[in-house]
Amino acid sequence: MKYSIIIALLLTVGIFGFKNTKPTSKPNIIYVMADDLGYGDLSCYGQKKFKTPHLDQMAEEGIRYTDYHSGSTVCAPSRCALMTGKHMGHAYIRGNGEIPLRDEDFTVAEYLKQNGYHTGIFGKWGLGQAANAGSPEKQGWDEFLGYTHHVHAHHFFTNNLWTIKDKKTVIQPIDSLRHTHLYVMDAALNFVKNNQAKPFFMYLAITMPHAEVFAPTPESVTPFLTADKTSTFPETPFIQKAGNYRSQAQPKANFAGMVTHLDRDMGRLMELLKSLDLAENTYVFFTSDNGPHQEGGADPVFFDSNGPLNGIKRDMYEGGIRVPLIAWGGKVKKGLTNNDVLANWDFFPTAVELAGGRKTQDLDGLSFANTLKGKPLKKKHESLYWEFYERGFDQAVRLGEEWKAVRLSAKGGKLELYNLKTDLGEENDVASQYPDIVTKAEKAFAYNRVVSDTWPLKKK
Repeated sequence: MKYSIIIALLLTVGIFGFKNTKPTSKPNIIYVMADDLGYGDLSCYGQKKFKTPHLDQMAEEGIRYTDYHSGSTVCAPSRCALMTGKHMGHAYIRGNGEIPLRDEDFTVAEYLKQNGYHTGIFGKWGLGQAANAGSPEKQGWDEFLGYTHHVHAHHFFTNNLWTIKDKKTVIQPIDSLRHTHLYVMDAALNFVKNNQAKPFFMYLAITMPHAEVFAPTPESVTPFLTADKTSTFPETPFIQKAGNYRSQAQPKANFAGMVTHLDRDMGRLMELLKSLDLAENTYVFFTSDNGPHQEGGADPVFFDSNGPLNGIKRDMYEGGIRVPLIAWGGKVKKGLTNNDVLANWDFFPTAVELAGGRKTQDLDGLSFANTLKGKPLKKKHESLYWEFYERGFDQAVRLGEEWKAVRLSAKGGKLELYNLKTDLGEENDVASQYPDIVTKAEKAFAYNRVVSDTWPLKKK
């Protein structure tokens, strides 16, 4: 017996010439989130006015998810849900505005940093500024270049962004004649190059195609212009009436230029990962923060930006909250389409599992890491919940793959019920036909929501 033990030990240390088995290194994780990109704005999701070949390739080499949702129908709460793994009934930030994360809020960046990852965010943070608890370096980030303030992020030509230096978020002067996306993308690619020898988590929070509607370079717009520099699309020049978006004579051409430029940059990122031999150990996710917008001259009707869905940004219908998700790299099984009902608060537990950890938080999200291998979910959501405050108090809940309930202040708070399997466009309210499902939806509205002093309900 003792000889067999000795032989086993010798084999383990490799003294007989066998190659030692090295522990598998933790995979890198990259989460790319476009800003106001609609479900139908990529050609692999049905876009007909222009092509997105690199993201199409990403889908072909990975998994295209068809029933993935943002955390909210607008920016800040959606980013809060992503970072904290909590849906709108439990999240601290449930609407737009400059309300920062608190010290007690625990982000996916903090978790991964505590577990050996170098972390970087590039683009729009939107969950706190330098002077408060939501400042990026206080919420788990080692590196940052981008915007902290939502309104600042409405400008692609500005004289400064923000960065982390000496563990503090400080102003970074930039050339105001250079589109900020170019700075953000350069910083993101350099982050990958500089951290290839260690596990990293990168959150690339791209600000396109949010208004203002300006493509990063003139060359980005060229494919959508005629020889005399007029748009190939029927244009209605955007005339600024209010707000802070700049007027734009050719918003359609620039919108197409923004999305196709973004597509090319995703190609650059994939090519970089392949050239550094990182692709097989790096999981890349591409998605959007909410549905398509119509500010600054954007025209979601012309581009059919919501595809087969009803609604756009700020709506509780699927067009406001269902977004593309493509997973690529790592051990992702190639060429699959996944129809599981998921939301961006599922990313936190998914990242935990990919990093080799276990769920340590009271999260609303459920890991979908199993689906990356082409396997079934370990556990499915009983319900997914959203709420929204800008138009009074609106709510939505998904009950499995089939049912969706919506309750809108503008319609008197009456519960609407849709069967998404037969009515993806949410055109036929069938609440009167299914009182038992209505009862389940009412209960789901109640048990998913915790009262928030920060987001009180307005009295009618």
